[in-house]
Amino acid sequence: MYAIIVTGGKQYKVTDGDVVYVEKLDAEENAEITFDKVLAVGTDSGITTGAPYVEGAKVTAKVVKNGKGKKITVFTYKPKKNEKRKKGHRQPYTKVEITAINA
Repeated sequence: MYAIIVTGGKQYKVTDGDVVYVEKLDAEENAEITFDKVLAVGTDSGITTGAPYVEGAKVTAKVVKNGKGKKITVFTYKPKKNEKRKKGHRQPYTKVEITAINA
């Protein structure tokens, strides 16, 4: 069984036991969270899609950790104008483990 969920403006295909890195959520470590925006649920008998979400479908997950991704360097410049800027960025994330899919 799998489900397609929406969180942080992105869509993820998840199954039981998956570990997924999602956009940062306001949850402490080892907390239980529920994703109720489920676009589709797939089983052995077929797939159920919602309009826009599947009624009564929920995905339960446990927060493993909150952290920051690798640093990326952003460098912009304008030629012949002696104008340049160098910045770094680390995107925050939440690592979650899917525990149950209720359809």
